Amino acid sequence: MKFSEHWLRSLCDPPLATQALADTLTFGGIEVELLEPVAPAFDDVVVGEVMTVIRHPDADRLSVCEVSAGDRRLTIVCGAPNVCAGMKAPLALVGAQLPGGLAIKKAKVRGVESHGMLCSAKELGLSDDASGLLVLPPDAKTGDDIRSVLDLDDTLFTTKPTPNRGDCLSLVGMARELAALTRVPMKLPHVAAVEASAEDALEVKLGAPEACPRYCGRLVRGVNAKAPTPDWMTQRLTRSGLRSVSAIVDITNYVMLEVGQPLHAFDAAKLSGGITVRYARPGEEITLLNEEKRELNPAYLVIADDARAVALAGIMGGAATAVDGATRDVFLESAYFQPDVIAGKSRDLGFGSDSSYRFERGVDFGATRAALERATALLLEICGGQAGPVSEVLAALPQRSPVPLRLPRVQRLLGIEIEPGEAEDILNRLGCQVVRGAEHWLVTPPTYRFDMAIEEDLVEELVRVYGYDRVPATTPAAAAAILPLPETVRGNRALRHLMAARDYQEVVTYSFVDRVWEQDFCANPTPIALANPIASQMSVMRSSLFGGLVDCVAFNARHKQTRVRVFEIGRCFSSAQDGVAQPWRLGGAAYGAAVDEQWGSDARRVDFYDVKSDVEALFAPRNIRFEPAAHPALHPGKSARVMCEGVAAGWLGELHPRWQQKYDLPSAPVLMELDLAVLAGGSLPAYAETSRFPPVRRDMAAVFAEETPFQAVMDALNAKKPDIVADIGLFDVYRGADLGKGRKSLAFRVLLQDTRKTLTDAEVESAVAQLREILQQQFNAKLR
Repeated sequence: MKFSEHWLRSLCDPPLATQALADTLTFGGIEVELLEPVAPAFDDVVVGEVMTVIRHPDADRLSVCEVSAGDRRLTIVCGAPNVCAGMKAPLALVGAQLPGGLAIKKAKVRGVESHGMLCSAKELGLSDDASGLLVLPPDAKTGDDIRSVLDLDDTLFTTKPTPNRGDCLSLVGMARELAALTRVPMKLPHVAAVEASAEDALEVKLGAPEACPRYCGRLVRGVNAKAPTPDWMTQRLTRSGLRSVSAIVDITNYVMLEVGQPLHAFDAAKLSGGITVRYARPGEEITLLNEEKRELNPAYLVIADDARAVALAGIMGGAATAVDGATRDVFLESAYFQPDVIAGKSRDLGFGSDSSYRFERGVDFGATRAALERATALLLEICGGQAGPVSEVLAALPQRSPVPLRLPRVQRLLGIEIEPGEAEDILNRLGCQVVRGAEHWLVTPPTYRFDMAIEEDLVEELVRVYGYDRVPATTPAAAAAILPLPETVRGNRALRHLMAARDYQEVVTYSFVDRVWEQDFCANPTPIALANPIASQMSVMRSSLFGGLVDCVAFNARHKQTRVRVFEIGRCFSSAQDGVAQPWRLGGAAYGAAVDEQWGSDARRVDFYDVKSDVEALFAPRNIRFEPAAHPALHPGKSARVMCEGVAAGWLGELHPRWQQKYDLPSAPVLMELDLAVLAGGSLPAYAETSRFPPVRRDMAAVFAEETPFQAVMDALNAKKPDIVADIGLFDVYRGADLGKGRKSLAFRVLLQDTRKTLTDAEVESAVAQLREILQQQFNAKLR
């Protein structure tokens, strides 16, 4: 919310400087985001009255003016097109320093001496209007300092109340806060009931009393819609970020800013019959003040006359009944709408309003009629007319039930003792009614405080007003013990270190994702949907980390990053019989060059086997297997399921070409996603004696059918290998015409070693022969 400091001080004026005032509000829980002066610094600018204007003898577009500065007359050469005799405008005297570093000096302009300068709003830094001189009010006293005449020594406050503090979206609300925090009394505007001078009234009906339990309206006939808005009101509206429209609209906006109650003015002549508050009918249409035509549904609450909907309740009025320069009779509306009826509608419509912003946070239903009386009084004062009686319809208003408060619990929660007298004084200053009891107090919140419903709310209010700075900063005393760290479990910190060591950078992506991602990367047509998503592209919960990682890679690729290696540790979400499964997973993506550009290595793109080695390093020292399998996000011929000790542990593979094209990636990244529960677990490696005797290496090669899986060969060799065989590894794959079509040659390195003696040639040859026999019998391999 944006407002003028001077306006706030007219309601509550504590003896604090501007910055101290802002700090007081911030420390009290109402954050002041920005302080900005109304006008930049300048001096020696006074009210000048133009006495005479004659054409410059040597310039068609210049005028020579005689200007009164109060105690003297000055000759000023002026080029503004709107300068005329009798007007009053800002006069910068010789020696004045204007914004932008402009210094005013006595100068000769085309042979005529000029002793100052008549100024536009842009030259004073007040606006971008440079079309002519800034016209001052006729009653401005000649020679007075322009800063005091226009009240330019003012500061604009921009506050950011939390969503539960809708009561602070008005000047009266801010004054209440300031009075409670500083103990300075308020000077609120006097609101008296306006006596009816006419008998005309419109019938009001509540068709949805649960959504609108209070509605007040009043006819005011014979108003002058073309009456000018007073300068003081225009100034306050402008400094609050609202433009002046017309006197009637300005009055409703002013009362909204002042007391926090949104109002609306209908042209009574454009209404057909009485007013009904009801839900919209299916297919009902309305054209709003912003000229948008909307088709409504029964979720929208509308204000209707006997013929049609004339306004979206709590959001925006309709164009068909808007006031204009020809309006003579006005129907003023002041109502209370339940917050949950208005909440979310602005997002559905694609636009919001100052009214909806307040109604969806909650307005004071106890001040609905008082706001109408205040607006009526201003309307009669500025536009004239005759006011009819107030038409008010009531239903069941929200209840402000007494909240029990126990002072011992306050002390226990805060760690400090607030004296009972001070606690009662704080609650009274906040507008609460306090009834002391033997065991607890009963505290009834005011009608404008929707956020005070339980005991903890009262405790928060007490310490907020008492002052967080008065709470001593004491170091808690507690027994600190080092927790056991099991060796069989690796925590997330260790896994992050491992990924960083493999040249990956950690990212954090949203758990809320686009529904399209779930369909593309998971083939999941029914993901867990959010009831109230923060954006349309974040409407479901992710069941895989792939979507966020691919989006991160695509973002970097669009920004010309040629090498990306990222990982994330996060939860995924899927439906389960007992609710929602939320497993932790580790996902990674490698894109672009395998290594940074350098002279010692040939340039090549990262491939499946690069990331496969990263996965093996994560699981080490456990052995894992990679089984060919299909995944919706991965290339059908370049993907595998990761198996660890017979348990499915995740996926590895290259992004599917279809998604590479859809998400505009120059090349396909290689992705992995691992189940953290399997990855982090494991057992300690078994003890094995280190041999003191030299190992023996033998190489053997055999020709297999092309479709023979390498993993099946390794499994067979490891299952039946002799005890002295320490390790078997593949070191070469060969395909050639000499082998024949559909054949391949695999060459294995066999290491043999005994822990008790040096192996003999006979023992080595016998062990290698057993391995060759396994290859021949199980795979019909031909030895080379």
